[in-house]
Amino acid sequence: MNVIGVVGEFNPFHLGHFEHFNKSRELLGEDSPIVCVMSGDFVQRGGPACFDKHVRAEMAALAGADLVFELPLPWCTASAERFAQGAVGLLDGLGVVTHLSFGSESGSLAPLTALALAASEPENIERIKAQMEDGMPFAAAREKVLHADLGEQARLLESPNNILAVEYLKAIFALRSPLVPVTTVRRESQHDQFSGGKIRSAGQLRAMLESGQDIAPFVPAAVMKPMARAMGEGRGPVTMERLELPLMARLRMLRQEDFCALPDATEGLGNRLYKAVRTEGSVMGVLSAVKTKRYPLSRLRRMAVCAALGVRADIGGQVPPYARLLASSERGRTLLRRAVREGRIPIVNKPAGAKTLTGQAAEIFALTADARDFYVLGCEAAEERKGGSDWRTSPVTL
Repeated sequence: MNVIGVVGEFNPFHLGHFEHFNKSRELLGEDSPIVCVMSGDFVQRGGPACFDKHVRAEMAALAGADLVFELPLPWCTASAERFAQGAVGLLDGLGVVTHLSFGSESGSLAPLTALALAASEPENIERIKAQMEDGMPFAAAREKVLHADLGEQARLLESPNNILAVEYLKAIFALRSPLVPVTTVRRESQHDQFSGGKIRSAGQLRAMLESGQDIAPFVPAAVMKPMARAMGEGRGPVTMERLELPLMARLRMLRQEDFCALPDATEGLGNRLYKAVRTEGSVMGVLSAVKTKRYPLSRLRRMAVCAALGVRADIGGQVPPYARLLASSERGRTLLRRAVREGRIPIVNKPAGAKTLTGQAAEIFALTADARDFYVLGCEAAEERKGGSDWRTSPVTL
């Protein structure tokens, strides 16, 4: 039996994600279970998810996912390379997933594989570093170097889902994972771009939610129930604006060495961020003061969020040391029992199970739980801002 691994933020879950589930099953078998690795309460672009992880995991399960696991904080707030490596490593560590299915603008595995192999070549890695030392941003440096090897094919890296696809493939190669990659075409508008089609980007749907618009026509009908419940209870949407004051307060209290210990705090970026935090009056003011052509806003947002949440460069290692279950279907629970027996990493079925974790696994779980306490400060309802909820919330069971 094929078991399909899918990585996503589901921020929020929409018709494009639903289509990807269906196309994956068309390729690999209609009875194939889908196992998702999903970002927690904070996401890779550097900010809070619009709804908390249990709400989004329930959305995914209602739309057809059989198991949903959380990608721990140090990976879901990391660069695309580290995000992909953590997600692939977690799926691989479960011991039951056979395939990794991801969307791409290309829709073809061959050119993406060629790019992943070229980007993994030590010689090309050094050439990219040399271009960056001359002041070129990473994305431009990578495309220039790979263009010399692969010509116009390198332009595929101008599209965000192709970039993640290449990182997933690189992770499979680097980890020597037996996961078999497959890709489907992504049809929705890209990330923060707006369109008038039936399939909207997650960025467009978040903007609609924040302005009070109805997004029901653009999400599977089943996922509207947990979304409406969360909004009715004052639990979402959570935005960066709602968290701005807690974020700025936390950043102002940190020491210079804390900023220098952040992921990506190279070339003096940690020092520059520290100085901006102490002089600017808003998150955007801080980011604007530090931004240059070389450093994209997404990298700086991630650094600011990591600083506030206590994520250091030395936390996490290569892949997550445990898998926390967020949601399951009946078929998923059968597969889960296999994963408990055959997997190579401990599975946390309920929060109490986290108390058996040791070493860095225990540290990362506690850090991720602390991030939840920060996240809920962005909830509209004061009742939902209580601390400790990550230690009390059990997986969603369908």
